[in-house]
Amino acid sequence: MKILHEFVPTRKFLKLAEETKDLVDGWNVTDSAAGVPAPSGTAISCVLKVKYPDKMVMPIFILHYKGPVEVGGLALAADAVGLDGLVLTMGDIPKYGEPIKMLKSSEEARDFLRTTVKVKNLKLGCLLTARKSVEETIARARGDWDFIFFMRLEDKTFPILEELSKECKRLNKPLYSYFLVGTAKNAEIMKIIGWPATTTMEHVEETAAKLEGMVDGIIATCAGDYEGDLTLLKKLQKFRK
Repeated sequence: MKILHEFVPTRKFLKLAEETKDLVDGWNVTDSAAGVPAPSGTAISCVLKVKYPDKMVMPIFILHYKGPVEVGGLALAADAVGLDGLVLTMGDIPKYGEPIKMLKSSEEARDFLRTTVKVKNLKLGCLLTARKSVEETIARARGDWDFIFFMRLEDKTFPILEELSKECKRLNKPLYSYFLVGTAKNAEIMKIIGWPATTTMEHVEETAAKLEGMVDGIIATCAGDYEGDLTLLKKLQKFRK
């Protein structure tokens, strides 16, 4: 499996990337998470890809924060630099101002980028959630997407991921799952995020072993516990292929 780190950009993002580069196959970069302004996920991703060309870099791309011109402009930059993909989602409501809804869905944005903006090589990914039924999840995966991200993995949603994995293999679409680890330090942040933990630090290797052969990669994070992230990434080294 590829081990990606969920990378939360700060002003010190270059220092953070240098600290994790030897532990990861790449980064999934957040995009102003929870609607709070942060360095642009796509801009940071372009810098990371230039600095570390052998790493995979696939940012989340929140449509609620962007009008069509910015959507097109950022995607063209990602295409020019050679990012490994953009993960399109409407995303969180912005903390300031109103959500932008000129592009009304991820599918509409995807088609806009391909037919109007005419991105050439950039792969576009779909973000799927275990909160939907298996049928709904698979139906979206069958859409015109290049790869799939899956979120809210926990014990009771493994069967959904298993069925999605079978379909993605049939469709020849890479599948990546978020791997969210609960720790003593991130308990409050986990409540705010509202996502279930995939596992605890004590069971990281046991849980990751279940995903071998099921997914092409995992997006590892301890959600705000940076020291936990480093411990987590070290535990996952034996799964890197």
